[in-house]
Order: sequence, then structure tokens, then C-alpha cells
Amino acid sequence: MSASTEAARKRIEELLAEREEQVIERWAALAQAPSGEFREFYHALRAALDHGDGDLSDLRGLLAEFSRTRAHQGFTPSETSRTVFALKDALYGEIMRTDGDDPALEGFVWFANLVDDLALHTFETYSATREKIILDQAEQLLELSTPVIKLWEGIVAVPLIGTLDSARTQVVMEKLLQTLMDTGAEHAVIDITGVPAMDTQVAQHLLKTVAAARLMGAECVVSGIRPQIAHTIVTLGIEFGDIVTKATLADALAYALERSGVELRASPGRRLTARTERG
Repeated sequence: MSASTEAARKRIEELLAEREEQVIERWAALAQAPSGEFREFYHALRAALDHGDGDLSDLRGLLAEFSRTRAHQGFTPSETSRTVFALKDALYGEIMRTDGDDPALEGFVWFANLVDDLALHTFETYSATREKIILDQAEQLLELSTPVIKLWEGIVAVPLIGTLDSARTQVVMEKLLQTLMDTGAEHAVIDITGVPAMDTQVAQHLLKTVAAARLMGAECVVSGIRPQIAHTIVTLGIEFGDIVTKATLADALAYALERSGVELRASPGRRLTARTERG
């Protein structure tokens, strides 16, 4: 580092010390945030510069936590980055007010590059945090969209709504198998009434789910086979093998009840009642 560059950097460090309150207040005003929020950042920056080894790890850690907090609070990446960029304008204003000499202006170029690097770090941390938030929310929605419901003693149902892809199939399998293990259910109804379209890939995912349930000792019934779905299955040549299919969830439940040994009878008002057959 040349003598002039060293002098320029030294002048910036002096200004950061001499005009600390003014720079922090100006920074906070430009960022439209309380000054106390930036005081810790400022002190970490000064400590790193005073140490002379260029180690900004403490400051980067503070800014990373700041970025993660802003991401969770719903701030945009631009708003978060501009908060850091505002430090350049804050210091530049103090330079022009105090001296505006060549060493200070030359040092400001070095300082601006330093702040740009910190802002980039802030942006990258924000982006990574937002990506994680979105993935977590997607997983939560996936969990909510694939419930496993107990319909009767020994009978559970999985009502599927929307597209059945690989990720969702995995969730369906895990939840269904866990429920079968927890309840000891011997019959599972997989209802695809809410699945908008059937193709070979969706059918394969469905067959995998049935196979997994069978390995747990549960007999599966697929319900919700609408005319359009039936036509597509036949057209594509999809083979469901010995898997029982029903048009409606009610038909599938009636079948599962019958297989469970529950007798269905119509009362005088044509209302179905169930009675468990006992030996």
C-alpha cells in the first residue's frame, strides 16, 4: 500500500472516530430507521479498521443477522441493501462538511468499495434466508394439503387435491404409512376427486403410494375415478392391476366397511346405518 493510500485510509478512520455521532445520525436518517439500530454496526466497523488486519467477520455476522431479521419481517432485498449503502452517503456528507480535502476524498473511494462489499454480503444473506422461508412455507403447505383422515375404526383416507408430483408423493407416503402404523388401520382410501388430471407420471406416483401401504398390510381403494379420469387411464394404457377403484369416496367407504365386516343397512327413511358383524 502506497504512502498516499495509507494516508487516505487513515484520514477516513479519523473521520469515522471524530464524526461518529453525526455519521450515525445521518446514516439513520437516510435509512429511515432508529439510530440505535446502526450503532452496533458502526462500532464493529471501527473496531475492525482500528485493528488493522481487515477482519470484518464480526461486522459481517451482525449484518447477516440483520438481513435474516429483515427477511422475516417482510422487507425487500433492495430496502435491506440500501440500508447499508446509506453509510456511504452519510460519511460523504460529513467529508464535504468538514474538509473535503484530497486524502479524505481518495480514502472515500476505498471506503465506498468496502461498503459495497458489505452490502453485497447483506443481499446474499437476505436472498438465502428468503429462499429458506419460501421452502419452509412450501413444505408446510404440502403437509396441510395432504391430510390423512380416520373415517372409521380401521379405515383411513387420504384426500388428494391438486397435482401429485414426486415431492408430494413422498409426503403422502410418509404420512399414510405413519398413520397406518399408529392406528393399525387395515384399509386405506386414496381419494383423487381433487386431482385435476391423470397422466402416466401421476399414475406411477399413485401406484407407489398403494404399494407402500400394502407393505404395511393395508388394503387400498382408489376413489374419485371420474369419467374424464377413466377415459384418460384407458387412453394412456395405464394398468391399475388388482387395485380396487370406485367412482366416489362414499362408494369406497362402503366397500372398505364391508371388507372390515361392517354391515350396512338402510333404515325406513333410506338412511344407511352401519352395524359391526360379530361372530
